[in-house]
Order: sequence, then structure tokens, then C-alpha cells
Amino acid sequence: MTPDIKLKRVYQPPAPEDGRRVLVERLWPRGVRKDSLKLDLWARELGASDALRRWYGHDPESWPEFQRRYRAELLDHPEYWRALVEIAHQGPVTLLFSARDESRNNAVALRTFLLEQLESTGAGGKATR
Repeated sequence: MTPDIKLKRVYQPPAPEDGRRVLVERLWPRGVRKDSLKLDLWARELGASDALRRWYGHDPESWPEFQRRYRAELLDHPEYWRALVEIAHQGPVTLLFSARDESRNNAVALRTFLLEQLESTGAGGKATR
């Protein structure tokens, strides 16, 4: 089975093909009531650190360096993302984010990272550095 990891802004309605819906933000999204967001998991520890978020400031020029630094944060804490790799082995996963920029945010970088981990593990294997 090919891993299926989608991305979606929290402000978009849920869909049956979303599979498991995982919020990957450290902070709860503005304007979203907790009881209104269809969510399977809030993996706040998978959001970029506060220091990295402030440094990045959604500056497109800083996007490549943000990805490098965020990847380093993830590699330093495999306990945060390994469960998500296992969930993705089981079926579709949608990473939810709140950023306006839909192509340069932590969920986009996380998706790339997770797909790399899934590729390196094969079906049912353990993710490695």
C-alpha cells in the first residue's frame, strides 16, 4: 500500500477521504472552536518550536533554511513522529495546519519528512534516522 498523507487547512471542511485527521500545530488555530474541528489527534509536539516559528515568520526567502532546521528538530525527537509513521502505514492521514501559505508551512515540511521515513521503512518497518 502506498502511503497517503494529505494536507489541509483547518478551515476547510472534513471529507471522508481524509482518513485520520491530525493537527500538527503547537498553538490552537485562531477562530476555530475546539468542539467544531473534526480531529483524531492533536500532535502539538510535531509543530515547529516557538523559536523556529518566530525566526521563520513565514518569510518565503527563509523557507529552505526553515525546512533544514525543522527537519533537525524532528530528527532530535523521533518519539514525536514515529507513531504518525505507523498510523500512515495503516491508511490515509491528513495533516491539518492553519497557516495562510499553503505551500510553505510546517505541515508541508512534515509531510515530506514523513514520506521519506515511510519510504525508508517499507511496509511495517521501523522508522530510522
